Amino acid sequence: MEAIPALEPVLEVVDLKKWFPGVKANDGVNLTVQAGEVHAILGENGAGKSTLMKVIYGLLEPTSGEIRLFGQPVHFRSPRDAILAGIGMVHQHFMLIPALTVAENVVLGDEPGGLRFDRREAVRRVRELSERYGLAIDPNAKVGDLTVGLQQRVEILKAFYRKARVLILDEPTALLTPQETRELFNIIRALKAEGVPVLFISHKLDEVLEISDRVTVMRAGKTVETLETKGATPQMLANLMVGREVVLRVEKPPMEAGSPVLEVRNLRVRSADRHERVKGVSLTVRRGEILGIAGIDGNGQFELADAIAGLLRAEAGQIALDGRDITHLSPADRTQLGIAYVPQDRQLDGLVLSFDLADNIILRDFRRPPFSRRGILNRRAAESYAKRLIEAFDVRPPDFRRKASELSGGNQQKVILAREVSRDPLVLIAAQPTRGLDVGAIEGVHRQLVRLRNEGKAVLLISLELDEILSLSDRIAVMHDGEIVGVVNGAEATREQLGLMMTGRRAKEGTA
Repeated sequence: MEAIPALEPVLEVVDLKKWFPGVKANDGVNLTVQAGEVHAILGENGAGKSTLMKVIYGLLEPTSGEIRLFGQPVHFRSPRDAILAGIGMVHQHFMLIPALTVAENVVLGDEPGGLRFDRREAVRRVRELSERYGLAIDPNAKVGDLTVGLQQRVEILKAFYRKARVLILDEPTALLTPQETRELFNIIRALKAEGVPVLFISHKLDEVLEISDRVTVMRAGKTVETLETKGATPQMLANLMVGREVVLRVEKPPMEAGSPVLEVRNLRVRSADRHERVKGVSLTVRRGEILGIAGIDGNGQFELADAIAGLLRAEAGQIALDGRDITHLSPADRTQLGIAYVPQDRQLDGLVLSFDLADNIILRDFRRPPFSRRGILNRRAAESYAKRLIEAFDVRPPDFRRKASELSGGNQQKVILAREVSRDPLVLIAAQPTRGLDVGAIEGVHRQLVRLRNEGKAVLLISLELDEILSLSDRIAVMHDGEIVGVVNGAEATREQLGLMMTGRRAKEGTA
């Protein structure tokens, strides 16, 4: 790849508009990306970031406006056009084939040798690319055996194999561990040194401030401001995103925890693939407290949540709610007794994507008054309730007739939170409740969790975000390899302490 002169405009978006029926997703977007810079795009859910990226990458055609690449106007009718022009994109959810090797995934669709696939040449080319860009990886490894961080490297290699001159990273750290995030940032810095411009889309203000040179903030489909990152602060960016003063620190008054609400004793759980994921876990969540579960993804914390909610069967042990054994009750029975659940996978376990928002919001209670009388659904009551919750939780677009599949991931999450939090539960199990949400929405979610805790409810918070665990939890239990390795006081815990425990080092004191 030829070096690009520094500070030369590589990608320009001029007064771009993309309208859908009743929605102005992009409404006059302006953006300039220079060579050798990391340019971050920030915005609330529904601000138009994803639509903009889809237009730049050829997945959508603009209603009006212009895109220029190296000073020349371009019009992409498909991602193939964008790729041929030199734009590469790594999506948040990877597009890889697990059964194929790294080299096979990278060259797929443009294989050396054509019909007579030259495997040796493919391996040579991928190894050469990986060495050039500091993307250390074994070209012969099966993709299905790789960590999420290494799979992301394969996606980046795919882009550069197709001679990308501009790289778009969509929420690139969403699924990474802190260590993998640091490694990704080292890769981005190496690309920057090569003169490769990187568009970095993220909700995480601290990451934007660490890795980007400039940041463009979007709000309501428009670009609000572009500024140098070195002169920005988290508070400044948050306020620009939301259009108001945002409270970044969680305000949580001291609280004396009450009697036990949720008790788990010696629980053992197998996942769908029959591997034991929860290995003798015991914990208690009391009235008026938030118990946080920290851990690297894949250490059994989400199987624990599914088992408490009734989605996975307990192989052994006991689950009790307010003194009653619920180990063998159905998910519906547990719901009626007072368990609310925000699952990790919102699309698989949290919503019926083909249903409209009103139906999804009453999903747990549609058999009960006021939504149903004598087996007949009261549509007016359902729609009135849905409209109230959609407004209270700022779901966008605010239309209860919309199908859940038509919403962004962040707004889908808001629908689930609205339904679960508003049911006045005894205990709320929140698994990754702010995943994919912007800073303004995160503020609202945190406020709801603290409100439940202050009202004497029990909250079990499971999150891969250490800052979220530290700011919200009264006590923190750390899971490693399906076991709780220790419990610490939330007010006294540190990132370093939790990080060590997440690798398996046991705490010296504390019980869950």
